[in-house]
Amino acid sequence: MATVRKLPSGKWNAQIRMKGHPQASKSFPSKSLADKWVKITESEMIRHIYTKTNTTTLAEALDRYRLEITPSKKGAKIELIRINQWLQNPLAQKPLDTLKPLDFAKHRDSRLQAGIAASTIRSELAIISHLFTIAAKEWGMSLVNPIDNIRKPKADNARDRRLDRDELIRLLAACSLSDSHLLPYLVEFAMETGMRLGEILSITWDMVNYTDKTIKLNTTKNGDSRTVPLSSHAIHLLKTIPRDIKRDNDNLYKPTSEDVYIFYTWKRSDSIKRSWHTALNRAGITNFHFHDLRHEATTRFFEKGFNVMEVASITGHRTLQMLKRYTHLKATDLAVRLH
Repeated sequence: MATVRKLPSGKWNAQIRMKGHPQASKSFPSKSLADKWVKITESEMIRHIYTKTNTTTLAEALDRYRLEITPSKKGAKIELIRINQWLQNPLAQKPLDTLKPLDFAKHRDSRLQAGIAASTIRSELAIISHLFTIAAKEWGMSLVNPIDNIRKPKADNARDRRLDRDELIRLLAACSLSDSHLLPYLVEFAMETGMRLGEILSITWDMVNYTDKTIKLNTTKNGDSRTVPLSSHAIHLLKTIPRDIKRDNDNLYKPTSEDVYIFYTWKRSDSIKRSWHTALNRAGITNFHFHDLRHEATTRFFEKGFNVMEVASITGHRTLQMLKRYTHLKATDLAVRLH
């Protein structure tokens, strides 16, 4: 038997008494949420899969999620990074059934105020939402998904930031002064190929075909394989990447057999941040992200006369809609072509 009543505080309290189960009780900000919880919980009690969740914290659920769910995903590496970020959040110490939509609405707002991209915040919230779905459907927990009841930031992160000639010269000069000796090669290679940072860092030497002038990516962000054509300058960069690096102590560093990655200085895409931001500061460049190099490269492909299908084949963009934001050609360039 279930009862739902309004409390003096304005919240709605739901109580369930069913033979063979301990009494279950929970409060909600609205009657509709209380009714939804009653329906789910009674169904689980009838099927004998009901499990009280008030002792399972978000951190414990995240640990289970990253062991059982994350490994089967295409973007497992990035998701693990985001899960680790959630584990550092104070919300991770709260029991699952005490987490409210307001908790995650505050998280959303604080991230937006910090200048975090809307798409990143949506991805963070998506992990929590899926965790609650899995916990309710597969782990026998009676839960209402708090993410279902908050607004998601609009994922409108289109950028058309490009480097002018002077900025490019300053950036490459600053990269050449970096403690990370591969940084100038990485930046130029990104502009030549239009590849994502994660894709570039995943390249191993056996993926390069100098005869066909291509690199075969076995798994991309979209989960598909892709063969990337290489320009003559991209080939030159690969052939001139230094393999023996002299350190400050004058000892010669030789990459070991484990250094099969071309850009072996960085293990993950987030590990480059310090070197990248140092170079930007040294070059006096603001409002420029590493991913903007992909936009720069893709726009250059269009400027060279490649059509949409050809560019998509190079960059791995799946749809024309995704490529629209990469075709912000300079008005002056278009004016020249009109004459």
